[in-house]
Amino acid sequence: MRPGHGTGRPLGPVVTDGLRSAGAAVRLWFAPARIRAEGATPDYRFSLANERTFLAWLRTGLALIGGGFAVDQFLPRLHPGLRVTCTVVLLAGGALCALRAVNHWVRCERAMRRGEDLPVTRFPTALALAVGVLAVAVVVLVLLGRTG
Repeated sequence: MRPGHGTGRPLGPVVTDGLRSAGAAVRLWFAPARIRAEGATPDYRFSLANERTFLAWLRTGLALIGGGFAVDQFLPRLHPGLRVTCTVVLLAGGALCALRAVNHWVRCERAMRRGEDLPVTRFPTALALAVGVLAVAVVVLVLLGRTG
């Protein structure tokens, strides 16, 4: 059992502070004007570039969702468990991209306003590896004639 979980004991300052900061970040998703209260206004070109990156991540998420529907609808001969797994992985990836997009937009905007380095993330690497593995799996299935 995890410390503090179901025991009546507090979770501890690290977990509590993490939850508070996560909650504050999510609140900024719905009230981005509050970001203006921090730091100085960056060059508008950087803010617009941040917005373009946000929109690119949304397009990626929509493409993954479309891929999930395509797998479900256009690969009827695929083993049902494998088809559902691929579909769910693509749909979940699309949802994660959308959530990651807004979170990254807020983090970058705050960093620019504060004059800090832009946040680093492993999400693009993880997403690229997942899509690559899924693509290789589909290629193998096509070569084996299990998709049509």
